[in-house]
Amino acid sequence: MASAKRDRIKMTPDEVDAYLAANFKVQVATVGKDGEPHLVTMFYTLYEGKIAFTTYKSSQKVLNLRRDPTMTCLVEDGVEYNELRGVALYGKGAVIEDPKPRSLVGAVVGSRMAGLPVPELGEPIDPVIMEGIEQAIAKRVLIVMEPDRIVSWDHGKL
Repeated sequence: MASAKRDRIKMTPDEVDAYLAANFKVQVATVGKDGEPHLVTMFYTLYEGKIAFTTYKSSQKVLNLRRDPTMTCLVEDGVEYNELRGVALYGKGAVIEDPKPRSLVGAVVGSRMAGLPVPELGEPIDPVIMEGIEQAIAKRVLIVMEPDRIVSWDHGKL
């Protein structure tokens, strides 16, 4: 019985992609040094179809990922039961130091955080604004979620 309901509310791969593309906040869980979950909310964008965000090199989540790359991401919304939707991604968090993809993601996420118009990934933005974003992300790394398993639900399908 429960399995049939789960099958009815599961999103298709295209629905998952569209849902992740339409959102920008993700709850990120990494494994702390004593095995406890470390949970934070981050602004993200999609990079090569995957959840990606920048964070300080010295942040707890980066320390955790360098020790154990296990990461879970949750993007969810809805208030009433029949509105609940979400995607949970289980896998590994890749810590990427390359400044080029970090800048691509930083331009999108940084614009959103600053309340500026949000560009598409790779779309050129005002050089003065980009200079400010580059200064802000200089001490950051890029984290990309490499999912092994994806679980989704959309109670509006019931």
